[in-house]
Amino acid sequence: MLSTNIILPAFLGIILIVAIIKKVDAYSHFVHGVQDGFGLFNDVFPAMLGMMFSIAMMKESGLLDAIANLFTSFAGVIPKEIFPMMLFRPISGNASLAVMIDIFKTLGVDSFAGQMASIIQGSTDTTLYVITLYFASVGVKKIKNSLAIGLISDLAGITMAILLTFYFFS
Repeated sequence: MLSTNIILPAFLGIILIVAIIKKVDAYSHFVHGVQDGFGLFNDVFPAMLGMMFSIAMMKESGLLDAIANLFTSFAGVIPKEIFPMMLFRPISGNASLAVMIDIFKTLGVDSFAGQMASIIQGSTDTTLYVITLYFASVGVKKIKNSLAIGLISDLAGITMAILLTFYFFS
């Protein structure tokens, strides 16, 4: 069995050997990749920071608790910490991920709410993000039924995630 201490240095060694054989300047390609990474970071970080700030403001103001309490009055068996995630998941993956991390920090990864949050995160998609970003990038102007179908599939995914969590973990 290969030691994990050997895998990374061996991988880097293979990259350098291939670069030498193909006569490629590996360092300049590495630097170019880092520059591209910073460009991606500059594109993604402001939106991520803004979403996390918005969630923190909603949480500190009590709005998220009010929404969770409203939903809890209809479905009391679902942990109230899950409702903000259910709300944000179709809108933004970063927002729902921030809510899930908050659930992990406050209740624990192995808690019932933590397990349910993990299953919801893996069972649904960011419908509004996908429609706005991907449709706009290819020039689709008429989304027709895509939004309704995406939100219905998110609702189905969230519902099945909740049912599966109750089935397997309660």
